[in-house]
Amino acid sequence: MSKANLIAGLDLGTSHIKILVVGQKNDQEQLEVLYQDKEPAFGIRRGVVVDPDKVSRIIQILLNRARTELGQKINSVNIGIGGGHIFCTSSRGMVAVSRADRKVSGEDVKRVLQSAQTVSLPSNNEILETFPKNFFLDNEVGTKEVVGMQGNRLETEVLVLAGFSPYKNNLTEAVLDADVQISDTMPTPLASALSVLSPRQKELGVALLDIGAGTSELAVFEEGELTHLAVFPVGSANITNDIAIGLKTDVDVAEAIKIERGHCLFKGKDKKEKIEAEDGEALIFSQKMLARVIEARMSQIFGEVQKELKKISKQGDLPAGVVLTGGGSKMPNIVELARKEFKLPCRLGKPTYVSGLEDGQIFAVACGLIAADLDFEKIGNKPGGNRSPVSSGGLVDKIKNFFRIFLP
Repeated sequence: MSKANLIAGLDLGTSHIKILVVGQKNDQEQLEVLYQDKEPAFGIRRGVVVDPDKVSRIIQILLNRARTELGQKINSVNIGIGGGHIFCTSSRGMVAVSRADRKVSGEDVKRVLQSAQTVSLPSNNEILETFPKNFFLDNEVGTKEVVGMQGNRLETEVLVLAGFSPYKNNLTEAVLDADVQISDTMPTPLASALSVLSPRQKELGVALLDIGAGTSELAVFEEGELTHLAVFPVGSANITNDIAIGLKTDVDVAEAIKIERGHCLFKGKDKKEKIEAEDGEALIFSQKMLARVIEARMSQIFGEVQKELKKISKQGDLPAGVVLTGGGSKMPNIVELARKEFKLPCRLGKPTYVSGLEDGQIFAVACGLIAADLDFEKIGNKPGGNRSPVSSGGLVDKIKNFFRIFLP
């Protein structure tokens, strides 16, 4: 495997920092996981880097281990930016068609998209990504393809993703100080969606919910395009804290109980569980009580998502339903609870286009970051015939340049 064939994704989560390195063998189309690893995160709060020095040291540890395992240095990574500071807003742009024959050119499209980026944002915020929704020619009904059409005035409506600049600067500083270059930066909800959603789901209408430790991230797609994004400051770490308080035990013990014995829904007869705490004392609790604690917090997360879907008139109106991913989605019976809460089809989302991935839900963001650096048309990697993580509705070639799809 040559150095040129290595692609690395770095996911800086609240509880863990994760690295994933994939490559493609010369005689195979399937992507192969060459290295995956994670380290407990310090200096990150609810998806936001608050102490770049601590984060940088952890990244260095991961990179050094990867170099030892792979026998070569990783020079650049794709990174995700997350946290509750990320938000979306709509914007419009307008330009006059420049050609004498009044036919819209690729340059006109480029100019109107640039015009739409002139949007008023709160202080210290910047645009992270821009998604064209529709184009309008002389106030006619919107369309996605306008090049070659005749008119005088070209307008566009776009969805703008923005975030707090100091947080993005902290993230960049932490990575660069670890002696590695940044190839691309992508909002983490988009990375998750890129790795686990199919073009058909995005076309029909789907909500992607990535449940992390400190945050839960929602991305809604319809007609192949991103239509809404929201980040909630609650995640699976809140469940751990609830268990710790309810059982009056240490958070590490509570985390182990959640992972080993937790369920989102209680079924069957109640019985007592007994485990040894670190201080040597026996900790006794009922399965029913534990399930109720977990269900209450998970229902709160789903309730916040429902409110957000109601804002955009999509509550109960997504044919492809809700896809759950992230570490928090590994809880037993979570799909059943989600169906009960959302009254929609629900399933777990895992990346399908790489082989050798040990935990797809936890590494969903990292997989999406890697997918952003791939041209799936060239490598012919379309699992299931229509399961390429690249959306036919707009996220083609490289997601880092969304405007490219509208140019001739």
